Amino acid sequence: MTLSLGFSPCPNDTFIFDALVNNKIDTEGITVEPVLEDVQTLNEWAIKGKLDVTKISYGVLPLLLEKYLVLNAGGALGKGVGPLLITKQASANNKDVNEMTIAIPGENTTAHMLFSLAYPQAAKKKFMVFSAIEDAVLSGEVDAGVIIHENRFTYQQKGLHKLVDLGEYWERETGNPIPLGGIVIKKSFDSALQQKADRVIKRSLEYAFAHYPLITDYVKQHSQEMSESVMRQHIDLYVNNYSLQLGPDGKAAVNTFLDIYEQLKKVGANNKEIFLATAE
Repeated sequence: MTLSLGFSPCPNDTFIFDALVNNKIDTEGITVEPVLEDVQTLNEWAIKGKLDVTKISYGVLPLLLEKYLVLNAGGALGKGVGPLLITKQASANNKDVNEMTIAIPGENTTAHMLFSLAYPQAAKKKFMVFSAIEDAVLSGEVDAGVIIHENRFTYQQKGLHKLVDLGEYWERETGNPIPLGGIVIKKSFDSALQQKADRVIKRSLEYAFAHYPLITDYVKQHSQEMSESVMRQHIDLYVNNYSLQLGPDGKAAVNTFLDIYEQLKKVGANNKEIFLATAE
């Protein structure tokens, strides 16, 4: 069985999927056609049901519940891993945010949802690819930006300043780990295939963990402008036990996220099946 598999070229995703994509593990007869794109593109494709299995931002999950289930393995949740709101102006403070033009890494991203939770009155938003946000802030195209991924490790080197850690705000308000991104599979597949896909993704990550801190050529080729130390920082921050198994705490965090989405968007309660059943 061949499945299309979408994920980002960021080190956390290539680290997780390397062994699966490159047949370093028993795939139980599954072959994958990898499609590497930025997360906002993957979010937009997921709304259209383009890929069989794909990484998504939890911010877009409410729009996918007719088509996809969340797998237990391969996602990104945790504490201390949230997006940062940064600016060039060292004197700026929280009171200024509502009047600022803010760069956001995609409309349907978790970062946008967390920003909206922290700053519900902020309306001047500019959506762009996450990797362009630092330069947009530096050039003055925007007043501030929400950064994710490796930019967390580089913004200070560029003379930028943190206004607020949006993940800390989430943790303080909800007590839950931050649900950043998940792996979803089409509901149209039978349960046996869904479970098999979940197992081989988990096995792929277990293989990567067993060989860590090795950074493989596959990870390096998709992170060419990044030093190995930054790649490891990226992996250490975003890949953890929740990536192996979402578990009760992870599912509770996702459900809380969906509840807040309903409140912010003023939509009705979700009654759809969300998660792949845990195999007995």
